[in-house]
Amino acid sequence: MIVKSLEHLNSLSKIVADQLIKNDCIFLIGEIGVGKTTFTRYLINYLQEKNGEKITEVLSPTFNLLYEYDLNNIKIMHYDLYRIADESELKHLGIFSDKQETIKIIEWPQLINIPFIDKLEVYLDYAKNENEREIKFIGSDKWKILNEL
Repeated sequence: MIVKSLEHLNSLSKIVADQLIKNDCIFLIGEIGVGKTTFTRYLINYLQEKNGEKITEVLSPTFNLLYEYDLNNIKIMHYDLYRIADESELKHLGIFSDKQETIKIIEWPQLINIPFIDKLEVYLDYAKNENEREIKFIGSDKWKILNEL
């Protein structure tokens, strides 16, 4: 699917957000600058607004590796694994060791080899027009609504 504007990307992020439940995991895959953090910002800000929370700035956690967002009854863990060079480094982050019910959004997840039941993979790529993006969603049956758009 071609995303023709930031408003279009925002509307897609809202559709994804409305399907999320605790323990879901979103993998964001694409080159630098393609829109992974923008998609995440729209998604988190929408959930904050929907839950009556203050809208916060959502930055790329490239240098921090993780930003956490607490909503009324859910925690969102936003990871950026761009600087992780080896799979063994993932263990130190504790991405999968927490017992909390969280939603995990992971940019640059290529080193993760753990299977997930309700993982959604979001592939973003540059399109022919520089202001457009190609987006592809791959996930379990729960996410098939995205392929019907």
